Amino acid sequence: MKFGIFDHIDDAGVPLGQLYADRLTVAEAYDRAGFYGYHVAEHHTTPLGAAASPALIFAALSQRTKSLRFGPLVYLLPFYHPLRLIEEVCMIDQLSGGRFQLGVGRGVSMYETAAYGLDFARTQAMYHEAFQVLLKGLSSDELSFAGEFYTFDKLPMILKPMQKPHPPLWYGVTLPGNAAWPAENNVNIVALGLRDNTGAIIKAYRDTRLKHGLDRDGTLIGVSRHIVVADTDEAALTIARRAYPRWRESFRWLFNRHGTEPRVIGIYPPTFDELIALDNGIAGSPDTVRRYIAAEIAANDCNYFVPQMVFGGMTLPESLRSIELFAKEIMPAFAPAPRT
Repeated sequence: MKFGIFDHIDDAGVPLGQLYADRLTVAEAYDRAGFYGYHVAEHHTTPLGAAASPALIFAALSQRTKSLRFGPLVYLLPFYHPLRLIEEVCMIDQLSGGRFQLGVGRGVSMYETAAYGLDFARTQAMYHEAFQVLLKGLSSDELSFAGEFYTFDKLPMILKPMQKPHPPLWYGVTLPGNAAWPAENNVNIVALGLRDNTGAIIKAYRDTRLKHGLDRDGTLIGVSRHIVVADTDEAALTIARRAYPRWRESFRWLFNRHGTEPRVIGIYPPTFDELIALDNGIAGSPDTVRRYIAAEIAANDCNYFVPQMVFGGMTLPESLRSIELFAKEIMPAFAPAPRT
């Protein structure tokens, strides 16, 4: 079992400069604690995501961390010119010594898409084409491509990634029917939703790999939940109950502005106690959180647990203490047994 982190870098009620500074301090704590990866969402024109230019955060992380892997979950490919993204991926992978993790996707918000002047109905086709260009450009000396949206003719690829042929690929999966493509192509995943849904996603993913003769654990298969750890259950619940509503309001903000709700709002109820009742998160002492994670692993058959540990109105001291307890008193319980 490996442990990573998912983060929206959402509004915390502090000045923006402090939000960035605090998140970099938190990332250094993840690095010291031995987390495998740090996955950052990309959002635009919403308080849900302050990492609107993820490459800037990743460039800072490349210099502030030593072993922590990091990357977007996900880059919204239609929002980028493929050449610019190829060059940025190469630079960040080199700056980090080969620690970059390349998450890719289309983008799920029609409002964010419209802000970039894009037609949501066409972005699925743009995503597929941009993905082909991205992989080809990262692994070739010259880029030639002729498509509906992008055309390149023997363009020299001067910059190269450190990881060959490209950094590891990641994909967020919300429906079991979308698990086949990443499974067949050795793309790591993070499954999203309630336990019945994430369990079905992971089963479909593993079944596809078995069908194609692939190692069932040859990729990382993750699940993400909201997690808060404190010295007692009461202290953790106090933090989570205060912090979660701000995160949820950020999650809903852009949709509410347009008189709608996010499609998946049902899995994020108004209170953290209701979230716990849905098994979609936990706040508690190390013993409580340890039991929850064991149940999560048993229910989902995942090999990567990706908590969202800093969200909403959590303060920096609360976040750092939660990370410290998680690393010292929870992660060791899931380490491989020593060989005899």
